[in-house]
Amino acid sequence: MQGFEIRDGALAVENVPLTTIAEQVGTPVFVYSAGAIRARYRALSDALAPVGAAIHYAVKANSNQAVISLLREMGAGADVVSGGELARALAAGVPADRIVFAGVGKTREEMAAALDAGIHLFNIESEPELEMLAEVARSKGATARVGLRVNPDVDAKTHAKITTGKAENKFGVPIERAPVFFARAAELDGVEAVALSAHIGSQLLDLEPYRQTYVRLREMALALRAEGYGLTQLDLGGGLGIGYHGQEGPDPQALAAIIREELGDLGLELAVEPGRWLVGAAGVLLARVILVKQGVTKRHVVVDAAMNDLIRPTLYDGYHRIQPVTGCDRPDAGPADVVGPICESGDYLAKDRPLPAVEAGELLAVRDAGAYGAVMSSTYNARPLAPEVLVDGDRWAVIRPRQPVEALIGLDRVPDWIGR
Repeated sequence: MQGFEIRDGALAVENVPLTTIAEQVGTPVFVYSAGAIRARYRALSDALAPVGAAIHYAVKANSNQAVISLLREMGAGADVVSGGELARALAAGVPADRIVFAGVGKTREEMAAALDAGIHLFNIESEPELEMLAEVARSKGATARVGLRVNPDVDAKTHAKITTGKAENKFGVPIERAPVFFARAAELDGVEAVALSAHIGSQLLDLEPYRQTYVRLREMALALRAEGYGLTQLDLGGGLGIGYHGQEGPDPQALAAIIREELGDLGLELAVEPGRWLVGAAGVLLARVILVKQGVTKRHVVVDAAMNDLIRPTLYDGYHRIQPVTGCDRPDAGPADVVGPICESGDYLAKDRPLPAVEAGELLAVRDAGAYGAVMSSTYNARPLAPEVLVDGDRWAVIRPRQPVEALIGLDRVPDWIGR
């Protein structure tokens, strides 16, 4: 994992021992490597430079202001899917003209805010949404630049809950309807259709679905231009996966080669929207062992992190490598379930996982937790949100403090007609 290495028998992030952060900040805590994020961005940027593709960071992967700002400094724009993410991107200094607004259910209020900000592009996912955006834009005397998100009916070969490009998914419109959409957009005041967009899913390890998608995008782009529509851009989506099992993930150079082969001669502006690939491997979730419970058939390692902190294992059957922070070279002591304190059988971080013998008080690192970890966390069981820490060389900072229980309770309001 870039940014993480074993030093003197203990896991460190860049030049900072993880034990230092756990001692000072407590657990559970998310820890990110700035160096790892920068290295991933450079690798992707260098690969895409020959095809001139812009990079819009998918904010939903990790929306902490420090992470967005770090990537903005590297040159990334932003891909947002809500008004809240739009506000976060703008607050982190991302130029509005480098922001793309996607998502199947934008509200009128969100559309208005994006128009006021002057964003680069709306990716529209249905004909009713096009009509709604045109109406909002006209009310402001504005013209919204739009792209049509098409559904190419390509199987991304990933988990069913993160597949978005098949015919039965809720996202986009069938690619065959693109001419109808562009024709309607040409009739409407308030919108200008300039782009085609496709995003077929998340955590893709096989690049062949990308090629299939790009072939279909190419065919439709040529057809639209032949009909005289002013198509200037292709938004190629994101979804590039990482090796959660420790294997090498897809090579960005290989992805760039496919883009060049299938789309490089069209003379269109190109953009990609990576999220997980940039930040996923750059983070760990640190947890401390509360106790070890030996059941009838298996060992339960109970830790202070739970499904409210990292929901991927129970929601997506997500796999995360787990290792002791100290004594990393200890032999496995057989399979164990790593579970949290939440009152749910689904509260686990790993099942039947080979793990060394561990004791109460030990630190465990849940790896590859930089994407869809803190950003999907909740306060279920009245568990406050865990803090986030960013490390850069030998310096580090808390970039989201631990939420006090008092602040959590303070969000509630008891009506005056209920006795106290």
